[in-house]
Amino acid sequence: MRKLTFSMVAIALLSSDVVAADNFGEAFEEGKVSGQLRTFYIDRSYDGTTVNNRNSLATGGNLGFETAAVRGLSAGIKFYSTNAIDIHAGPMSTRNDDPSLFGDGFASYSMLGEAYFNFKGENTNVKIGRQKLDTPLAGSDDARMLPNLFEAAVVSNTGLEDTTLIGAHVTRESVGTFGNVYTTAGELSLQSGYGLGYKSGTNGNFSDVGAIALGATGADTLGATVGAVIYKGIDGLTLQAWDYYVHDILNAVYLQGDYGFGLGSLKMKVSGQAISQSEVGDKLAEEVDSKYVAAKLGTSIGDLSAYAAYSTTGSNNGSLSNGGIITPWGGIPAFTQGMVTRHMFFADTDTTKVAGTYNFKDLGADVKATAYYTSFDIGAKNSYKNGQAWTAKESGFDIQYNPANIKNLNLRVRANYPTDFAPGLDWSEYRLIANYNF
Repeated sequence: MRKLTFSMVAIALLSSDVVAADNFGEAFEEGKVSGQLRTFYIDRSYDGTTVNNRNSLATGGNLGFETAAVRGLSAGIKFYSTNAIDIHAGPMSTRNDDPSLFGDGFASYSMLGEAYFNFKGENTNVKIGRQKLDTPLAGSDDARMLPNLFEAAVVSNTGLEDTTLIGAHVTRESVGTFGNVYTTAGELSLQSGYGLGYKSGTNGNFSDVGAIALGATGADTLGATVGAVIYKGIDGLTLQAWDYYVHDILNAVYLQGDYGFGLGSLKMKVSGQAISQSEVGDKLAEEVDSKYVAAKLGTSIGDLSAYAAYSTTGSNNGSLSNGGIITPWGGIPAFTQGMVTRHMFFADTDTTKVAGTYNFKDLGADVKATAYYTSFDIGAKNSYKNGQAWTAKESGFDIQYNPANIKNLNLRVRANYPTDFAPGLDWSEYRLIANYNF
């Protein structure tokens, strides 16, 4: 039914006089090619309960074409690809190779990741088909080679002053390469951006969002219906509210407020966010009763900025996540997440994070450097290691450089150092990333 609906919309648009105008050919002549070339190297050394080193190198990216608009209507496609560069002798394995740059089974693959129609009116935009989404609880999570991609219909409207209204229906997802870092689906993947059935959406396949979340139990749901309001009518203040009704699985409400103001020579920002989730319909996820709240205080002066954040997640007994936040569709909006440690969504967990960034551009180099430290006080009611309380920590840095003599090239070095990711498990990880955008 969903495929039929998208096909009928496409046929209707193509057969209307909007597309059959005399300048339809010019829409292709004036269209634009865009893309990104990406090369990614990752090296992780485990210590503690596991002692091992693994590393991988991949290259790929995306290449797309979008027509010029004809009476507001345009169309686009984009291909994505990840390709392993063999740096080890013998077959690839989780002992020697990091799986997060590839498909399931360390596969190199290419896919048609985006294929859509877009209509832009005076105040309204409609986009239908395969596309990249970045919303609080369903997003691309573009942290490795390829992002999460979705099949959806998205409508946005700015007709009300200072207000953006968004409505969407999301039916299917293709899981990006980052999902494959979770070699076994379970509580960790479910609360870190990837569901119990995420493997059905790997290697370029698009799978029902219910199946991504719950596996066979959630297959053939009616998808996720999303509504949002974003308001910017008060100077310095942004308010947003999102509701995700995932049919027969859960309803998730996301709220965020940000207020920026001056304090002498300082620029200040106070932010808050909250997530509430509950079961709906046939309750395919059984009981869901989850709450998360967080606050962040940020400041900047000149080229230096910093922030501190705190979050807490509730707990209960008997639900799928025991009160932790379920995030199977790549949306990780938390103020307190680490680069790899996403334990802030575990039940019975309090998290603190501090971070600082310095921009060296005024000193003659287009370099931005960030350092951070995060601590997760995990209670015994968590579902990952249920019955065991511990404190996980993560520190790290992120340095980006844009060479002046090579326009559109971004070079990036990232590192993270978790301790007690699980009790007794530590590692150090380094990433070298080159992105060339065109």
